[in-house]
Amino acid sequence: MRRRTLKSFALLAALGLSLGGCSGGDGDKGSDAVTARGPITIWYSNNEAEVEWGKAMVSSWNAAHPDEEVTAQEIPAGKSSEEVIGAAITAGTAPCLVFNTAPAAVGQFQRQGGLVNLTSFGDGEAYISARTGAAADQYKAADGGFYQLPWKANPVMIFYNKDLFKKAGLDPEKPKLATYDEFLSTAKTLKRTGAAPYAIYPSPTSEFFQTQFDFIPLFSAASGGQQIVAEGKATIADQAGIDVGEFWKSIYSAGLAGKERYQGDSFADKKAAMAIVGPWAVSVYKGKVNWGAVPVPTKNGVPAAETYTFSDAKNVGLFTACKNQGTAWEVLKFATGPEQDGELLAKTGQMPLRENLQSEYPDYFAKNPAYKQFGDQASRTVEVPGGPHTVEMLQTLRDAYTKAVITGDGDVTEALKGAAEKINELAAQK
Repeated sequence: MRRRTLKSFALLAALGLSLGGCSGGDGDKGSDAVTARGPITIWYSNNEAEVEWGKAMVSSWNAAHPDEEVTAQEIPAGKSSEEVIGAAITAGTAPCLVFNTAPAAVGQFQRQGGLVNLTSFGDGEAYISARTGAAADQYKAADGGFYQLPWKANPVMIFYNKDLFKKAGLDPEKPKLATYDEFLSTAKTLKRTGAAPYAIYPSPTSEFFQTQFDFIPLFSAASGGQQIVAEGKATIADQAGIDVGEFWKSIYSAGLAGKERYQGDSFADKKAAMAIVGPWAVSVYKGKVNWGAVPVPTKNGVPAAETYTFSDAKNVGLFTACKNQGTAWEVLKFATGPEQDGELLAKTGQMPLRENLQSEYPDYFAKNPAYKQFGDQASRTVEVPGGPHTVEMLQTLRDAYTKAVITGDGDVTEALKGAAEKINELAAQK
């Protein structure tokens, strides 16, 4: 699962507290490294499909650039990718590029002085903006720089088991899941008829990143594409956030979602009739679940073509330990150009963060209709807030959500207001 790469990342946040005096990376502006050319090293995910893409991409580059050879490997094993990368920055052993950089970690890596500002390169900002369009603005740092290249998204939607819906007497081709009331009614029918023990089973555990798979997707939709922190202020206690919290509380209070950690995959095991997942799930559930997919619900219903969701993105960082940053930048552009993005899409089913994605790769989506919805949804995704305190912000939200929503202890509005005040304090810190 995509979310597993973030486990134990709380340790990195703790590390960040001890690095508060470290200066953020400035991209080595004016240094020889920015223009230096020569061999470089890169890391990519240990996901099988991404490894296949990475090896092919590197082979293609090396064949044309024998004097600027790329040496690639999977991210070294550790409790999380982010913890491994953070430790490498501290030790000065980070590779030139990491094709698996979580946006939630970027602010901390920047504060460690580990990331190059990609606007240091003459065409840096122009390249990113041209490739990703207006959505790139979500990935800008407070200083206006780009310390990550928006690479690929896994926009999350509601997967539902058509067989279990049919068993419950529901229409598996036109499920009523668009509004909160419809979703709640459908969920109650699934449980009442015994079609599944639970209607849906988001992970109820307390890790900060779990907010990205319950609260944030629905908040993104409810708010019309707003981040949970906008212009330095938390938005979670706005009416949209309160409505989302109350919706999920009604799901838990009615016993429609499990409150204990499930050991396994509740959707694949048919313990839950629905799941919140991204396009990676298409291949995972192929032959295992007869599934359908719809956008996440909103209070009164929003057309699919206007619904936002959480991006679940992974981006690319260029690290200051790199001696040949000139080559690294050229490799980064090569690896995220139209040809390689097409290869990434074909091999992994993950959505390159490119403007007009579907019109750029019409043949792929015509041959792979299961991904069409995700290709469309990729144009409307929302990212976590940036900055060095992202993890702490998300953990603050998760703690309040766990208590008031999942456990049902306390008032949702008051819980979100309290969390918002704490997040505002964090947002004000450098």
